[in-house]
Amino acid sequence: MALLKIENLHTYYGHVHALKGLNLEVEKGEIVTLIGANGAGKTTTLRTISGLIRPREGRIEFDGQDIHGLPAHRIVDRGISHAPEGRQVFSTLTVTENLNMGAYTLGKDKEAIEENRRRVFDLFPRLEERKNQLGGTLSGGEQQMLTIGRALMARPRILMLDEPSLGLAPMLVKAIFDVIREINARGMTVLLVEQNARMALRLAHRGYVLQTGEIVLSDTCKGLRQNQMVQKAYLGME
Repeated sequence: MALLKIENLHTYYGHVHALKGLNLEVEKGEIVTLIGANGAGKTTTLRTISGLIRPREGRIEFDGQDIHGLPAHRIVDRGISHAPEGRQVFSTLTVTENLNMGAYTLGKDKEAIEENRRRVFDLFPRLEERKNQLGGTLSGGEQQMLTIGRALMARPRILMLDEPSLGLAPMLVKAIFDVIREINARGMTVLLVEQNARMALRLAHRGYVLQTGEIVLSDTCKGLRQNQMVQKAYLGME
């Protein structure tokens, strides 16, 4: 049974039909990537899963249970964390305070919060060096580390990442993708939205291609890399 299963999902922004009967599955332990052009519906997909947008039709199952219609904080409680596009760190809070915001589902369990923070610092030593620094004074790469770290503080079972490489220099992109690979190697399931299709298809196990709100192709990432349409549209190959 898939850890995350989406069936016939229809999401609207007003009268705009953003997702048109989306079907998608993520198995436990996988990295699954969702690629597509700007406006294809990638971010909308993650926002709908995480409860920030309510779909009009369809079913979202997590670990066999229907989570469609649950408020966002209850979805986090179930084990789904979302690191949003654009980082959205709390600029006037320190790194440690930002991380603690991600652990609100743990309540006052200081021992669990400290243990999770230690795991995040193990993945991102730079954050430990900057732990007393305000989030708004970090570099773009450090803010992206903080965004991922904050999402991990809730001890999720699946981590959803929205454009983690956006606006980063190539060296930092590689560092972020190395960390995603390490997170997955430690047992974390990952759903990755990424415009850098070349990097995403090297990292992930399987992928879906989204065009104007519809899945037009799904395959192993090796299969997608060899697909002529994907090569031409997303990999810059003729």
